[in-house]
Amino acid sequence: MRVRINPHRFSGEIKIPASKSHTVRQLLIASLADGVSEIQYPLDSLDARSCVSACEALGAQITEYRAVDPCPNPQDEKGEKLIGWKVRGNGNFSGKVRSPIDVGNSGTTLYLALAVAGLQGEPVEFTGDEQIKKRSAAPLLEALAGLGVQSCSNNGCAPITVKGPWKGGKVSLPCPTSQYLSALLIASPLAPAGVVTEIEVPLLNEKPYIEMTLSYLKAHGVLFEAAQDFSRFVIPGGSSWKAFSRSVPGDFSSAAFPAAAAAISGGPVTLLGLEPEDTQGDKFFFEILSSMGCDIQWRGGENGRSLTISRDSPLRGGTFDLNATPDLLPAAAAVAAYAEGDTALVNVAHARIKETDRIAIMVQELTKLGINCTELPDGLIIHGKGALSPPEKYPVIDGHGDHRIVMAFAAAALGSKVPVEITDAQSAAVTYPGFLSLLDAVMLG
Repeated sequence: MRVRINPHRFSGEIKIPASKSHTVRQLLIASLADGVSEIQYPLDSLDARSCVSACEALGAQITEYRAVDPCPNPQDEKGEKLIGWKVRGNGNFSGKVRSPIDVGNSGTTLYLALAVAGLQGEPVEFTGDEQIKKRSAAPLLEALAGLGVQSCSNNGCAPITVKGPWKGGKVSLPCPTSQYLSALLIASPLAPAGVVTEIEVPLLNEKPYIEMTLSYLKAHGVLFEAAQDFSRFVIPGGSSWKAFSRSVPGDFSSAAFPAAAAAISGGPVTLLGLEPEDTQGDKFFFEILSSMGCDIQWRGGENGRSLTISRDSPLRGGTFDLNATPDLLPAAAAVAAYAEGDTALVNVAHARIKETDRIAIMVQELTKLGINCTELPDGLIIHGKGALSPPEKYPVIDGHGDHRIVMAFAAAALGSKVPVEITDAQSAAVTYPGFLSLLDAVMLG
């Protein structure tokens, strides 16, 4: 799908979709628990639906309940919306696992479910879309092999087949993506009593996502030992995940895109549904915007907290370490295109192993809009000019099938001197189905 974004000021009150990271974790944990769990106000996106399908294939029974959203965004379609899932867990893997399991575009689902499937003795195959088939799980598979889990793959990429049982032991797991470690932390407590999993972590990117995963272990009373710097974990088997009922908080990763749109066009934009105390690392984006010259205001209210972003003065460049928050790179680069002076986004080499090589692609596509960039091994420098004046009358941005690339350039287009077209725009639905409608995108087919 191709869309056109016409430049305009973006303002209003926006309800942020639920966190993908929390939604996927809750679905898998509920599927591993005994009893029925309720996941309230989850993310309803392509990635979330892929996780639901994977959990059902692993033996969970999931039913959804819907109702009319009492606080919809004005651009949302009318009618009933998903407001929750009831999940009957299958922690003992009774019944046959349905294989192959298709995870679609969801890397989080793939990595976490790989470890879960390694707990039982039958082979389980995982596959996904073309992007997933290019994303290597080799470090995770090597660690699983050290714990007794057999695997067969295409050089670490899907299709991947794993087969337990989980025997425990000591392994080293470098984590260019934190999802490898989260996978072991979620699965290893379910190993048999007496089986101990010890994990040495010589490299850990995206530390806040590990803090998120550990918050679930703590909430469920799962035993573990962790070094203060997260370089070592010890998890005894014999624990269990418990049925639960909880809401999914708003997604700071998704919130970055309407926030970027506000920073670029001036706003004001008020975001609803975010919890400032949540473990999500991507709330760092609002520190970046404040440093670049935006006004950021948290306010309390009867219906919860709200966050307003606006800007009345020029944006200024800066240097930002994105090691803990690589998903922010596309949105931050889009804002930096409008800053006066250089903006360096650094220590984020792992942005190259997401759905796409986001460093190279942001350099490539920003150049089409007349922005000079310097590509670094671990990031990029955007040489901002305070404005965006594309050299072509109707520049066309390649979305590369990457939801965050598409949304970043949709936000960037708002301040352009001319309309901007974006291909592969349907990819935004992976995490934020309504975002392009919020920007009044014109669908071109």
